Amino acid sequence: MCPAMSSPRIAALLLVAALVTIGCGREVRSDDPSQPALLAPPSKQKEHLGFPEVATKNTTRVPATDPAQTAAAVARAVFPDPARKPSAVTIVDSSDWRVAVAASALMAAPFKAPILFGDGTGLPGPSKSALDKLAPAGAKAAGNAQIIRVGNVARPPGYKTTDLRGDNALALTQAIAGLIRSARPRVASNIIIASSDDPSFAMPAAAYAAKTGDPILFVTKDEIPPETRAALAALKGLAKPRIYILGPSKMISPSVTRQLKRFGRVRRTGGQDPITNAIEFARYRSGEFGWGVTTPGHGMVFMRSGRPLHAAAAAPLSGSGSYGPLFLLDDAVRLPQSLQSQLLDTQPAYRTDPVAGVYNHGWIIGGTDSISVAAQARIDALLEIAPEQLPGSLDAAEDDESS
Repeated sequence: MCPAMSSPRIAALLLVAALVTIGCGREVRSDDPSQPALLAPPSKQKEHLGFPEVATKNTTRVPATDPAQTAAAVARAVFPDPARKPSAVTIVDSSDWRVAVAASALMAAPFKAPILFGDGTGLPGPSKSALDKLAPAGAKAAGNAQIIRVGNVARPPGYKTTDLRGDNALALTQAIAGLIRSARPRVASNIIIASSDDPSFAMPAAAYAAKTGDPILFVTKDEIPPETRAALAALKGLAKPRIYILGPSKMISPSVTRQLKRFGRVRRTGGQDPITNAIEFARYRSGEFGWGVTTPGHGMVFMRSGRPLHAAAAAPLSGSGSYGPLFLLDDAVRLPQSLQSQLLDTQPAYRTDPVAGVYNHGWIIGGTDSISVAAQARIDALLEIAPEQLPGSLDAAEDDESS
């Protein structure tokens, strides 16, 4: 028999992730193309068991390098139980990141539809395998469709579909917003406005939209495209929407802010670079909008900047389980100082017994060439619950007596 894992938490995470099965002295295989290969060849498994790359005590890695693999693995991790199927699955083409990021909102209720990627009108192996195993039950909010097709993508046989159409990428983001609005006609809208010019500034929106279902629309630095204008006009509904600009004025100008005020109440959040932009968005809270992650006890997702398709693929991790924002790194090895400061601010602590504390957990997205084991280890250390050092504590008193 296999020896029990030292941490039940790691065991549960690995089971849910469904990324790899490790046998004790047995050959490890994965015939499922939705599951990225994690381990060394069988001849080297005794020397390399996959740890700490696969997981540490406070992190779990999704090591896929391709967005289709990432989306398939994440969808399987979020819906591992055949008895608790997703309502639907969203299929988007991998050719335009804006459509994928906007489609992240369909992970939230009432659709509960994680993303799988298509390749033109074809369906890559990881996506097909994941779809067959997920076997979506049908989303009432999408006309009982099992698949929400966004654009001219694959139409897998045997599944009922709802089709969202548009002549271009922004028309498809408009169609996604329209579907969300039709499912929640009496709910006052929160709308996220993201940069169409730089995907790294837009990436954090995918994680938040997967939790809330708030539509994501795109603007350029100085203009609101006609498709976005039409979507904003349709989203007015019974009350003016609350519009949140994600990113600094160098990405979305004050001129655009003034134009947006015609459609609703406008606020801005974010930072001057992609790293601090993600951090500021994670910390932001205005009424019921925003993560407000300034205290311990959260899930978090970590990935490299410049990978918006992976942000959409991983978004269901932020809209389920331990929930939590997306943080970005700009280097495979070095953890940005601003990110280290954020993690220190939210590091859990305990006074007498860690069992009574709260915990953080991090998902690492990408292989070790994207986020190294050294960076993963540093993240693990900053997520770890630690003893709280109080003035006048017993340790301090003992130190005083010994001196």
